[in-house]
Amino acid sequence: MNPSRIAVVAAVIAASTLSAAAQPSYPDRAIRLLYGFPAGNDIVTRIYADKLAEALGKPVVVENVTGAAGNIAADRTAKAVPDGHTIGVLTGANITINVTLYRKLPYDPSKDLLPVSLIFGYPNVLLANNDIPAKNVEELVALARAQPGKLTFGHSGIGTTTHLSGEILKSMARIDIQDVPYRGPSAVLSDLVSSRIAMTFSTPTVSLPLAREGKIRALAVTSEARAPFAPELPTMDESGFPGFETTVWFGLFVPAGTAAPIVERLNRETAAIMALPDVRKRLLEIGIVPLVSTPAEFVAMIAAETPYWARVIKDAGIKPME
Repeated sequence: MNPSRIAVVAAVIAASTLSAAAQPSYPDRAIRLLYGFPAGNDIVTRIYADKLAEALGKPVVVENVTGAAGNIAADRTAKAVPDGHTIGVLTGANITINVTLYRKLPYDPSKDLLPVSLIFGYPNVLLANNDIPAKNVEELVALARAQPGKLTFGHSGIGTTTHLSGEILKSMARIDIQDVPYRGPSAVLSDLVSSRIAMTFSTPTVSLPLAREGKIRALAVTSEARAPFAPELPTMDESGFPGFETTVWFGLFVPAGTAAPIVERLNRETAAIMALPDVRKRLLEIGIVPLVSTPAEFVAMIAAETPYWARVIKDAGIKPME
């Protein structure tokens, strides 16, 4: 954890504090919710937006601002008027990974954005094709050691958590497996099903249905604890790799300078929404874990994750992208 980073964000929050009286009618119009990925990949964000609209009494309009792995949506959130009427549901990559992965970002996550609350997340799932003679992680690693350089792992692009999870496995297991980048998870899973690649780390929403149909084999999840939607799968930690944890999270952010009462209101409403039984049930059904946090807890988590991912990227020899 980096105390100086926490202090910077805390100072920004403190500087933005206004009296509740200064925000008498928030929100007084529709709210724009920026999301950095295409329609079809925004089920949870739209569930959240609908519930937030009910809670605030104003429309919450989701805008799919695609491009640059979500960085464009993060940049527009950061540069919006800080009045609470433009908010962003951003992924951890936009905040903790891309600051190292990209040579230069158009926004500074630690200065230009205020963390409001975690909303949802999920672990990746380690999967193998059905032709691989490995029924668990231990057997998969033993196979890789017996055939150095022969096994391949597909991923959704350089610097994604599906890629970095593979790099962490290579490092921790001391195995030589070849990465094969794709432009998205669908193509990865298609080639896994057809045995063109040996293994992958993938999102549970798209991969677990295939595993349950017997088309691919799920071996483990990458979260610290077992996933509530797949309790039968062990964690990587349980599978012989203590400390192996790569989880994907999405959180609510507002521009720096947003008044504290607005941040507090959004945090309170978000926590209430993600605790709703119907919301929790729906998310778990599709392989997503509802999350909540205070702004301070969120800041601390970001401070801890940022140097961790920087180290993973450096150790993997990934050069900064333009």
